[in-house]
Amino acid sequence: MTPLGEEQPKTMRVRSVSVPAPGRLENEDHVFRYGDLVGVLDGATVPDGFDTGCVHGPAWYVRRLAARLGLAAADRPAAALAGNLAAAILAVRADHGGTCDLDHPGTPSATVCLLRQVGDHVDYLVLCDSPLVLDIGERVRVISDDRLGTARADLRQKALAVADPGQVDAATRFRRSVTVQREQMNRTHGYWVAAADPDAAFHAVAGSLPLHGPDRVRRAALLTDGASVAVEQFGLFDWRGLLDLLGEAGPDELIRQVRLAEGGDGRRRAGFKRHDDATAVLCEFDDRHTGTS
Repeated sequence: MTPLGEEQPKTMRVRSVSVPAPGRLENEDHVFRYGDLVGVLDGATVPDGFDTGCVHGPAWYVRRLAARLGLAAADRPAAALAGNLAAAILAVRADHGGTCDLDHPGTPSATVCLLRQVGDHVDYLVLCDSPLVLDIGERVRVISDDRLGTARADLRQKALAVADPGQVDAATRFRRSVTVQREQMNRTHGYWVAAADPDAAFHAVAGSLPLHGPDRVRRAALLTDGASVAVEQFGLFDWRGLLDLLGEAGPDELIRQVRLAEGGDGRRRAGFKRHDDATAVLCEFDDRHTGTS
């Protein structure tokens, strides 16, 4: 029985779905839960014709990083999420087995979105473009890392500045854009992702929020950009509408609507992919029933 005047502890209910893009057998997203830690990872797809210096692909990387995050959480359950992510990245370096050039700009990488329940609060970490959407009662708060999006406009200009755009075909412009983007990965004034450098973890957007009181977290959605496009690109609904859809119809319905928007009416995603792997997780925090005895 909870003593009179004390808040009941919260229990976290989790629902999730993660599916590959249509026509793709391998999913480069990954969703996991280890106890009170929930996370989604989005591996960076390698465009055709680009080298990575590595015998492993993004699907291998996200699975291995998730496993290493689980081990770090078990070994250091009270440690900061950034510290555990750095430890996991460092461990995955060793998992490459010395067979890969981990300094290559195309080395496998992934975005990271983590949420961990710790007693009366939650800790969060967001690295690159996999947002965390929070229902805080009267308002919805989106925790995002927009450095990649901010950098992309500059990267396009740099890629085009080396030659007259009228004299360069689309394929050449794309190759230049990817090359310049790779050069800006995990660099000051660029953007940060989980790859081979553990220091990237300490550039993540991180913090804590309460599970009690008027500004408490009631619901949280962890999304890869293959799911967040429902709001950010297609405008199917706003962020509260996305949370409501996840709560009422489930993550599968969100992905179904994204697929319809991708292919049903001529709208296309930004970037070089028409479709993307898509992952959505809903965490709901309820009072735990502790009995009356």
